[in-house]
Amino acid sequence: MLQSVALLAIPGMSMFESSVACEVFGIDRRATGGPTFDFRVVTPDPGPVRARHGLSIVVPDGLEAAEGVDLLVVSAVGIDEAVDERVLDAIRSARARGTGILSMCSAAFVLAAAGILDGRRATTHWMYTDRLAERYPSIDVDPDVLYVDDDGIVTSAGTAAGIDAALHIVRRERGAADAVNIARRMVVPPQRDGGQAQFIAVPVPECRDDSLAELIDWMLEHLDEELTIEALAKRGYMSTRTFARRFRDATGASPAAWLNRQRVLRAQQLLETTDAELEEIARFAGFGTAAVMRHHFVRMVGVSPGRYRQTFGAREAS
Repeated sequence: MLQSVALLAIPGMSMFESSVACEVFGIDRRATGGPTFDFRVVTPDPGPVRARHGLSIVVPDGLEAAEGVDLLVVSAVGIDEAVDERVLDAIRSARARGTGILSMCSAAFVLAAAGILDGRRATTHWMYTDRLAERYPSIDVDPDVLYVDDDGIVTSAGTAAGIDAALHIVRRERGAADAVNIARRMVVPPQRDGGQAQFIAVPVPECRDDSLAELIDWMLEHLDEELTIEALAKRGYMSTRTFARRFRDATGASPAAWLNRQRVLRAQQLLETTDAELEEIARFAGFGTAAVMRHHFVRMVGVSPGRYRQTFGAREAS
C-alpha cells in the first residue's frame, strides 16, 4: 500500500506540477475520512532550489531522505536542461528498489535520461512527444493519452494530467474511496481515465455547453439504466451523430467508453463500501450481470471484482 512519497526538486522545475504532488500527497485528510501520506521534498543540495519564473523554494532534505519511499515524483523541467547525475542515479536506484515512479509533463525526459523508460510505453506533453520519441527511440511514446502506467512507472501529459496520474496511483494503491476523497477536496473530477485524449480540438468554452453538462450529470445519476446513444441523443435534442461528436469533443471519449469507465468506478466504490453480492453490484452499476461487469472491470482495473474487494473491501464510505 502507498504510504510514503518523495517529491524530487530539480532546478528549473515547474511550480504547478510540484504543487500537484504536494496537494495530492502532502495533506493530512484523515479528518474528512481520507488518507495521509508520509510526504517529503528532496534535492541533491539542500537549500534554495531555483524553479521557473524567477521563483525558488527552500528544500531542507537531501536525496537520502527519499530512500525507502513507496513513490518518487519528478516534476516538469525544461526538456533541454542538463540534469544532475546525482538525480539520475537516485531515480535509477529507486527503480532498482521497486519504488513507484511518477513523472509529470516534461519530466519524462528526466526518466528517459536515467534509462528507466527503455523498452517501455510512456507519454509526455503533446508538444514534446515527437522530441521524446526522436531523442529516445527505444521508448514507445504514446502522444494521445493523459497518462501511461507501465509496471509502476507512470508518465503523464501536460499540466492538469499530472492530477489525473496522481489520483490514478492513489486509486490503484489505496482504492477508489481515497481517490474520490482527495478529488472532492481538490474540487476536480476523480474519473478521468488515462486513455482519454490529451488534446481536444474544440475550444474549451464549447466543452462547457450547459445542455451537455446537464446531460452528463443525468447520466451519472442513472448509470443503472440502459443508456443507449440513441436515447441519450434524443434526451439532448440532438441527432446521434451530433451527440457522439460533441460528447467526444467535450470528454475525450466516446459515450460508450465514458459510461463503462463511470460504471467501473461505481462498482469500485460499492465493492469497497458495501457487502452486496456481485450480481447486485453489477445491477447498481449498470452492467446488468456480474459476468459483464467482470469483463470491463478486469480490462480497466487489471484484477477481478472479487480480488479488488479482497484488497480494498470493508472500508467505511467517506
